[in-house]
Amino acid sequence: MLAIKGGKILTMDEAGVIDNGVILVEGEFIHQVGKDLSIPKGSEIIEAWGKYICPGFIDSHTHIGLEEEIYRVEGDDVNETSHPITPHLQAVDGINFMDLAFADALRGGVTRTMCMPGSANILGGQAVFLKTLASSMGDMIYRNPWGLKAALGENPKRVYASQKKTPKTRMASASLLREAFSIARSLMDKDDLKAREVYRNSAIFKVLRKEMPLLLHVHRADDILTALRIKDEFGIDMLLQHGTEAVLVAEELVKRDVAVFLGPLLTTRAKVEMKEVAFKNAALLAARGVKFSFITDHPVIPIEHLRVCAALAVREGLSEEMALKAITSIPAQLLKVDQELGSIKEGKRADLVIFNGHPFDFRSQAEKVLVDGKIWGG
Repeated sequence: MLAIKGGKILTMDEAGVIDNGVILVEGEFIHQVGKDLSIPKGSEIIEAWGKYICPGFIDSHTHIGLEEEIYRVEGDDVNETSHPITPHLQAVDGINFMDLAFADALRGGVTRTMCMPGSANILGGQAVFLKTLASSMGDMIYRNPWGLKAALGENPKRVYASQKKTPKTRMASASLLREAFSIARSLMDKDDLKAREVYRNSAIFKVLRKEMPLLLHVHRADDILTALRIKDEFGIDMLLQHGTEAVLVAEELVKRDVAVFLGPLLTTRAKVEMKEVAFKNAALLAARGVKFSFITDHPVIPIEHLRVCAALAVREGLSEEMALKAITSIPAQLLKVDQELGSIKEGKRADLVIFNGHPFDFRSQAEKVLVDGKIWGG
């Protein structure tokens, strides 16, 4: 048994904030959390007096290990630009689990992250949900696959127009996405499919059956509306990636209960469709009832700065509580793992971060991080 004793526990659950609390960890799970708990004899004790303890942060959109820092060609496995429709690809097959960014993630308190292919393709491949610390590289895989990456807007048409291929326009991008889903829907319930048809379409089958969501890259409001039309046509679950202009169509998102993985925010207006990027967008989405979580889009923003993005959104009007939820309990809920992650509660996985100050204070450091009870830090 491990006991974390004496800190201010930000449970992100109905228990709220527990001052000078105790967390008991047994193996991979939280055994008990509360105030004045009896610590079993022989327990390993971590003294956390004067410190803050919060759930491990979840970065719900990165390219960690797929688009490595330092290595350019050697470490660039994020976009397969030979064809715009590649739903059969799996991000997990391109990840370098020795990427330096996994250690950076721990320094920033990020214990889990969704890694996905890039946005060059209309359908780019399948995402994988990762732990940032484990006993072996294979054990870093938490859920696989956990979503199908898709993209509309500037990126696919820029990539393929330069190759003199379709799509060259937004019309063609939407048409290719509809075509892929229409073909898969016509094949889904047949018993006599060829092996190649099954292999190429299995990820789309899962989306059509609502076994996993479509993770759709969109920035501009008109592209978001196109995405929503496609959602309506096929009756699929969808999580919008980036959503720079989502606030302009907030009513449509709320009507369909579609959430936004918001970001990257700590960046420049790198292209036309990002001209409205701003930290104030988080508060505006919250005020309009749109569910969202913060993302870094690592390596666009280094993954360790996920909490910095949340803190800057607080400066621009978002409540501190909502900002913390947007990197803990909300992404856990949106990714359907809230029964295991996102808050500090008995029975949940022991993903915990001990900060030497408030997590939104730029001076604070993560002194210890637990991922499934495994300890990182001095």
